[in-house]
Amino acid sequence: MMNKMVVANLVHRPIRSLISIVAIALEVTLILLIVGLCYGIMNDSKNRTAGIGADVIVQPPGSSFLAGISGAPVSVKIADVLRRMPHVKVVSPVIWQIATGGGLEVIDGIDLPSFEALGGPFQYVQGGPFQGPDDALVDDYVARQRHVKVGDTMEILNHTFRISGIVENGRGARKFVPMATLQDLIGAKDKASVFYVKLDDPANADAVVAAVKSQPGMEKYSVLSTPDYLSMMTPSHLPGFRPFIGVVIGVSLVIGFLVIFQSMYTAVMERTREIGILKAMGASKLYIVNVVLRETVLLAVVGILVGIAVSLAARIGIQQRWPLVHIDQSNDWMIRATIIAIVGSAAGALYPAYKAAQKDPIDALAYE
Repeated sequence: MMNKMVVANLVHRPIRSLISIVAIALEVTLILLIVGLCYGIMNDSKNRTAGIGADVIVQPPGSSFLAGISGAPVSVKIADVLRRMPHVKVVSPVIWQIATGGGLEVIDGIDLPSFEALGGPFQYVQGGPFQGPDDALVDDYVARQRHVKVGDTMEILNHTFRISGIVENGRGARKFVPMATLQDLIGAKDKASVFYVKLDDPANADAVVAAVKSQPGMEKYSVLSTPDYLSMMTPSHLPGFRPFIGVVIGVSLVIGFLVIFQSMYTAVMERTREIGILKAMGASKLYIVNVVLRETVLLAVVGILVGIAVSLAARIGIQQRWPLVHIDQSNDWMIRATIIAIVGSAAGALYPAYKAAQKDPIDALAYE
């Protein structure tokens, strides 16, 4: 009986119910899309770093684990020092440069033979390797989003490059140029930002890390095995990541709270006479509170389902339109968003429920 009455009350006020559902759906969508975008960017970078094929990653002192955010480049001759160490098979120096034209991205200046020796040759979707100093490789995501093909030109760091090949994504950056060309463009001749090291056996990574650290002049270098390097790419190591997520959740919670509070408070005021009849028929305060909270939970559940559906559809649409934008779909965050939405909605309904329970039945029956 109570459930029928709850549904009837919500159907009787369709506009208000719809507004509440949309607000809760917006709250859930906001959380899932923004959190999914943040985690998507981080995990995409982690997967592309793992795809390079290195066992040890060596960076200059003061470098960040974030690609492109490094200390001052150091001499490429460090590669010769690393090559002489036991268990080292391949050393590939790479120079990173952040480009901001059309969005923030990292350009990799690579020595193609040594880079391909790390994890195998590039898989070419179209075209092939560099044919000259002004050639560039882009991955298939960039090609699809920018609508470019082999032979087209592209501005990178205010320099015109010809696309010689389109490669499968997942090998470091999304754009690659010859290392010597990038060194000249940024004034870092014979310098490198990072050294990727391939070993005879990944199990020897810790021994090689210790050997590099003990090398005179390299004591302060950042030297990590690839698994340790990837383990740094977590929310706790990203500056501002957790506070940002906290702000998103806080704003979403306030949206849900205020809309439900306004909706349920207005509903209680409009149903003064109805509440009086219920109390005159023997309904307890707990019964009245239960009715209001059940209405709120029903609105929240419908809003959550709509929000999840909208976020999934938006994720598919965004990635079809902008292939470079990665949005992670996480069941864990769906559960968190559900809990957040229900808590915010319940909190917004508590005072209206209390207000309804406190109404005097005689005054309520006399209310016009």
